[in-house]
Amino acid sequence: MDVFGKRVGFFLRRGCGVVLIEVARFSPWLYVVTTLGSLYLGFGKRRAELAVLADGANAQRRVLDGYSLPLLDQLITIVSATTIIAYSLYTFSAPNLPENHIMMLTIPFVIYGIFRYLWLIQVKHSGGAPEDVLLSDRPLQVSIILWGLSVLLIFYIM
Repeated sequence: MDVFGKRVGFFLRRGCGVVLIEVARFSPWLYVVTTLGSLYLGFGKRRAELAVLADGANAQRRVLDGYSLPLLDQLITIVSATTIIAYSLYTFSAPNLPENHIMMLTIPFVIYGIFRYLWLIQVKHSGGAPEDVLLSDRPLQVSIILWGLSVLLIFYIM
C-alpha cells in the first residue's frame, strides 16, 4: 500500500497536466502507463532500500518489514512486463496518435529503458534514488533522448 500511496501523486500530476493544457482527446492508456511506471520506480526503490539495509531493514524503516527481496523481484517483474504491454497498446490504440501506427517505433526505447533500469537495480544495486540514476546513467539517458527525438519526429515531421 505504501508504494501505491506514494505513486498517486504521479497519477494526479498527469491529470492536472491534461486539464491545464486542455487536451481534447487524452488517452486513458497514459494513465495506465504512468501508474505502472511509477509503481516500477517505487518497487525498485523499496528493493534498493531493503538490499542496502539487509537484516536490519525493519528497524530502520518500519514499512520495509512487509517486503522481501524475492517478493519485490516478482512485483518488479510483473509491473515491468505490464508497463511494456500497456505502452505498446497505447502506441497503436490511442486516439491522439498518428493513424499509421508509426508510434510503435518508439517501443524499443521504452523496453530498453525498463530493462536498463531493471539491470541497474538488480545488478548494480543503484535504484534507491531513481532521480540520481536518471541523472548519472548515460545509456538510460541516451534511450530517453532517442525516445523523445523519435516522438518529436513522428508528431512533427511524419
